[in-house]
Amino acid sequence: NTALTTTQPAGLELLPHCRHIFTNDVLPPLYFVIWIVGFFMNCLAASIFVRLPTDSGLVVYLKNMVVADLLMLSTFPFKMAAQLGLGGWRLHVVICRYTSVLFYSSMYVGILLMGFISLERYVRMFGHSVGFARSLAFLTWSLLLLGVLPNVLLTSQPANETNSRKCMELKTPLGIQWHQASTLFCTSLFWVTLLVLAFCYTSIACRVYQSYRRVRCNNINSKVCHKVHRSIFSLLLVFFICFVPYHVCRVPYTMSQMPKSGFSYHSRFLLFQLKEGMLFLSAINVCLDPIIYVLMCQTFRESLIRKLRIYLGEETRSGDKTDTQTDSRTGER
Repeated sequence: NTALTTTQPAGLELLPHCRHIFTNDVLPPLYFVIWIVGFFMNCLAASIFVRLPTDSGLVVYLKNMVVADLLMLSTFPFKMAAQLGLGGWRLHVVICRYTSVLFYSSMYVGILLMGFISLERYVRMFGHSVGFARSLAFLTWSLLLLGVLPNVLLTSQPANETNSRKCMELKTPLGIQWHQASTLFCTSLFWVTLLVLAFCYTSIACRVYQSYRRVRCNNINSKVCHKVHRSIFSLLLVFFICFVPYHVCRVPYTMSQMPKSGFSYHSRFLLFQLKEGMLFLSAINVCLDPIIYVLMCQTFRESLIRKLRIYLGEETRSGDKTDTQTDSRTGER
């Protein structure tokens, strides 16, 4: 995955002005906005999840999603600095070898966890245990770590100012082969997860609709149906907005990065710009995941509301106290 970074592919130096406008002027401010918003929202979510008891498989998966999002957010400053031309050529080497690996591994952990959530929702009537969910989350992190670690170790060719922006030139011959294999593996994981989501949530929606028709939905059942549909479509919407566009353009872009690919400079440029735009959509995931937590997890939602009430209550009391002190100084009540 280390080739899929903000650094330009070979040949794009022929189009420096167009590249500068989009990747150096447009994307950094956008990444800065989602970094600030995502950092605040995920830190708030983490502070709530730390205090929540892990009493269901859903909570296990959501807690791991917070960790994955925070890891992804930690790579944004490196990305923004590189897009702004800061840090010199050595920063591009750091991105190729380390931070892009962390970005993509975190992204695919989040994708797999969404698939596990859909499975948990689908089979919950059979008793999806917390222990099983923890084991599945641990295996997911282990699998992705074992898969991407060679991308770090095999990106070991001597780096200089000339090749630092071309991640594939920093890889050993074995590293190039491993990159191709890991790209195919991660892309396959995505499409399998997409099929799992489609099957599980279609089945759930049909089941809810059948139940709705049987009882002719009184007011109580109508609210339940509405909540189920809302939680289902929130996760599907985030998944399709953030990850489907990127994976549609990923295959041709990766092919264009291979040695002797035969792609023209113009084609490489267009695929690079398209990939960067779709990658930004994937990064927006860090801001949308907390919405999933609110809609899908009742205990999280209740804890968040309680936390906000406490904060607003303290603010109100503090404001009232300040007003009283001001009034006492002016002699007014």
